Amino acid sequence: MPKRLIVVFATIIVAPVLLSLAAVPAIQNARPARPVRPVPRWPDGRVNLNSPPDQKGLWGGGGRLAVNPGSYDADRGPQAAPLHIDNVPLQPWARALLDYRHFNALADEPYTRCKPPAGPREWTTAYGFEILDMPELQRIFVVHIGGPHTFRIIYMDGQPHPKDLQPSYFGHSVGHWEGDTLVIDTVGFNERTWMSRDAIPHAEQLHLVERLTRTDFATLKYEVTFDDPGAYTAPWTSGFTMRWTEGAELFEYVCQDNNHGPELMIGAGKSVDRSSTIVP
Repeated sequence: MPKRLIVVFATIIVAPVLLSLAAVPAIQNARPARPVRPVPRWPDGRVNLNSPPDQKGLWGGGGRLAVNPGSYDADRGPQAAPLHIDNVPLQPWARALLDYRHFNALADEPYTRCKPPAGPREWTTAYGFEILDMPELQRIFVVHIGGPHTFRIIYMDGQPHPKDLQPSYFGHSVGHWEGDTLVIDTVGFNERTWMSRDAIPHAEQLHLVERLTRTDFATLKYEVTFDDPGAYTAPWTSGFTMRWTEGAELFEYVCQDNNHGPELMIGAGKSVDRSSTIVP
C-alpha cells in the first residue's frame, strides 16, 4: 500500500477515537451531581443525628487519629489522619506501649476479646452504630453492632459528673448542644480498653471531650480532645469523618458466642484469653 494511503487510512481510524476520548470528560462533567441532602431536624429545629422517623440507616466508617508509619498495617494504603503520631504528646511509657502494640499487630486488643469500645474506638465499631436521641428521657443512646454489641448512655439533663465514679469501660458521659454540634464530656474510664483502632493508650485520669456535627444528611464530623496527664504531656485533638448507610438496620451480634477473633491474630493473640471469665 502506498505510504500516502496508509497515512490517510490511519487518520480516518485514529481521529474518531481521539475525538471520542476527548469527549469523555465532557460527558462525565455533564452528569448532574448527586444532590446533597440537608441535615434532618426535629420539629423544634434541633439536629437529628440519626434517621428521620420514616427512614432507617446506620452510621459507620470512621478513621484513624494519627498517621503511624510504625503501624503493623502501614503498607496497606494511605492512612489519612489530621496529624502524625510524632506530634501526639505521648509520655515515654505511653509511646513505648503504643509501639509494642503495633509490633504485635494489635494482637492484645480488648475489642477482639468482646470488651466495650470506648472513646474514638466506639465510632469505628464493625457494622456500624445507631444514635437514639430520646428527649423524653433526657438521654442519647449509642448502640453498636459489632464487638460486644453494647450501648453507651449520654446524659442530657444538665447534671454534672457524679463524684467518686467507679472507673468503667465507657466512663460517664454528659452532653449538651452548641448550635448544631453535640458536645460530649466523659470521665471515669478504666484502663482495660483501648481508645482507638490506632491502639492509643490512656490512663484513668483521662478527660475526653467529643464533638459530633452532622454537616449534611450523610456526613458526620467527629472531633475529639484528649486531656490525660497520666499518659500525655499536653492535651491534643484529632478526629475523622463518618458516613451514613441508608436502609441498614441493627442486627443481633453475639461476640462472646464462638469468638474467633483471637485466632485471627498473631503472637499473644493466639494464646487462650481468660479475661472474659474474670473481668465483668
